[in-house]
Amino acid sequence: MTTLRWRLYAALSIAAAATSWLAGGGWVLTVLSGLLAPMVVIAGPKFVKAVVTGAATPAERERPENSAMSGTEFEDYVARIARTCGVPVIMTSLSGDWGVDLIVGHRPNRLAVQCKRLSRPVGAGAVQEVVAGAPMQDCTQTMVVTNHEFTPAARKLAERHGCVLVSGAELPRLASTIRRLTRPST
Repeated sequence: MTTLRWRLYAALSIAAAATSWLAGGGWVLTVLSGLLAPMVVIAGPKFVKAVVTGAATPAERERPENSAMSGTEFEDYVARIARTCGVPVIMTSLSGDWGVDLIVGHRPNRLAVQCKRLSRPVGAGAVQEVVAGAPMQDCTQTMVVTNHEFTPAARKLAERHGCVLVSGAELPRLASTIRRLTRPST
C-alpha cells in the first residue's frame, strides 16, 4: 500500500478512537474502535460484494441441471425426479415412441411426458406430439418438460388440450407436479 493510504487509515483510526472516547466509551471500546475502523473500511466493500455475489449464486441443488446435458441425459434426469415420487417410470424407446419419452404412474392415471432440452423456447410441435402419442401409450394425461421456456402458441395449445407445461424455471417443483398428476382419483 502507498504511504498516503497508511496515513489515511491512521487518521481514520485516531478519529474513530477519539469519537468513541468522546461518546463516553471506555478505554477497551476506544482501542477496539481505533483498530477495527480501518479494517471495516478496507474489508467492507469486498465483504458486501462477496455477500451479494454469494446470494446470487445458486447452490448446487439450485443449479440448473440442464447446463451440460444431452437430450437423453435430460430424459434420465426427469425420470429420476419422477421415480422419487414413488411411481413407476417407463422410458420409451428412442424410435417409435409416438412422441412420448416417459410413461409415469399407474393405470388409469398414467402420464405421458415429452422431454425437450433445447437452447430456444419449445414450440407447439412438442405439445402436438405428446397429446397425439398419449392415447397410443395408454396415458390419460400429458406433460412437456423443458430446460427453457415455451412459445405462446405452445402455451395456448397446451391449455386447449389440458397438457401440463413445465419450464426450466419450474423444474424444482417438477416432483410435486408429478405427484399431483399421478395421484389416484378418489
